[in-house]
Amino acid sequence: MKRIQLFEFEDFGWLPDSLRSSMTRLLLIFHRMAGTEKVVTDLTAYVLTKVKADHITDLGSGAGGVMPAVVKALNADREMPVRLLLTDLHPNQRSVRLIEAQKLSWMNYHPEPVDATRMETVPGGLKTMIASFHHLPPGMAKQVLQSASEQKQPLLIYEVAENKIPLIAWWLFLPISLALLIIMSLFMTPFCRPLTWQQLVFTYLIPVIPVMYAWDGQASLVRTYTLDDIRELIGEPSQDYVWEIAPAMNAKGRRTGYYIFGCPVV
Repeated sequence: MKRIQLFEFEDFGWLPDSLRSSMTRLLLIFHRMAGTEKVVTDLTAYVLTKVKADHITDLGSGAGGVMPAVVKALNADREMPVRLLLTDLHPNQRSVRLIEAQKLSWMNYHPEPVDATRMETVPGGLKTMIASFHHLPPGMAKQVLQSASEQKQPLLIYEVAENKIPLIAWWLFLPISLALLIIMSLFMTPFCRPLTWQQLVFTYLIPVIPVMYAWDGQASLVRTYTLDDIRELIGEPSQDYVWEIAPAMNAKGRRTGYYIFGCPVV
């Protein structure tokens, strides 16, 4: 398996919610710049036609991620809105309150822990994991895939990064890559919403957020499972559950990450 298990600051329970949310807001800006939201919107629309679902349970939602924007875009073209339930193994209660305060009829945040490795306990609908699957160590990642297959639950996984760089090259160019991401975060921060005092202070006065954002961004590259890694995790195919593993394409036909779609055979 090419993927290696480095740490990311976002994985640590001791990280204050204000800093975690600040990094999430930077990631959302990055996804908008990279066109990820449109790619995930198109992928989700395609998958919904396959599974005939009208609601989505997003796993590992963190502070919300791209799925609220994705489902909002989907609902703009639908007579009957798709409903979205955000979930996490360790729900960020501040994010729960912010989402619920919007009082949107089509979106809620589940306040209790939801374990993606036990699909039988996960609320219904299409399950999604957007740019979060790489956080799982191989044992847990395998459990998620196996549980979806055994419980006959439709699952869409999307990863924006692709682990193609030789590990030695990643280490050699790491100082340059970190510096570029730190500089990028300084320019991206003014576009974050909401722009909190914590984000400003810990970006420009005490640059904790740019350093953590840069490290997490680079670590995620080598933590991302390759397509061969995914096939190894899935193992022997099932006759009553099928997997679709393929590159994701943007509107211009350019490769933008990859997706894994599993669903029961009808």
